[in-house]
Amino acid sequence: MKRRLTTLALLLAAAWAPPLYAASASTVPTNAASIIGRMLALNPSLQSYRSRVHVNVRMLNFPYLAPKLAGTSYFLRPNNYEVVFDRVPSYAKGFSRLFNDVGDAANWEKQHTVTYEGVRLLDGRPMLVLHLVKKIHSSILDHTTAFVDAQSYELVQMQWHYTSGGTITMEQHYRQEGGFTVLAAQHAIINIPHVHAIADSNYGTYQTNVALAPAVFKKQ
Repeated sequence: MKRRLTTLALLLAAAWAPPLYAASASTVPTNAASIIGRMLALNPSLQSYRSRVHVNVRMLNFPYLAPKLAGTSYFLRPNNYEVVFDRVPSYAKGFSRLFNDVGDAANWEKQHTVTYEGVRLLDGRPMLVLHLVKKIHSSILDHTTAFVDAQSYELVQMQWHYTSGGTITMEQHYRQEGGFTVLAAQHAIINIPHVHAIADSNYGTYQTNVALAPAVFKKQ
């Protein structure tokens, strides 16, 4: 009787096991280059876009500033991505750079040594974890961690870890628009020496497959 109950318990456990883990062993790539390739292959018919973005920053320590940034996000396949803000106060330039770093997966391998660290749960969802270290040594940034959804290959979260012990975490949320999966909102938590802040961004309507001037992608 005990053996039958044990067998029944094992069968029930198998029936209720999360299917993503079962699928991940055979279908999820196990190297960084393949994962980044799948990220870049999202929305294959999307050749370009532009979208207005609005960012509200709130500093949680003195001088308690709360700048509001407005700009435009641009993308041109295969590897051009840029967020250009209309104007940025000098004290907020570091915030604006975050938005380009998090969205520019096409340049990760050019600027970093990227390694795959396996699958980790984030808010109950299995994520493919990538570890990025600058190829040119940085005395400021130790490493960056990227969390990529194991099913959709969307970049869900990015964490910057600084040699000072500080961290910045950026969460990303998506929506469906015009048949494409597009970025809808971001939430950043900045916790580095002398700066504690949060930043929230929202993206407007996307104009897709539009002509874009090459000058847009000259790094700001």
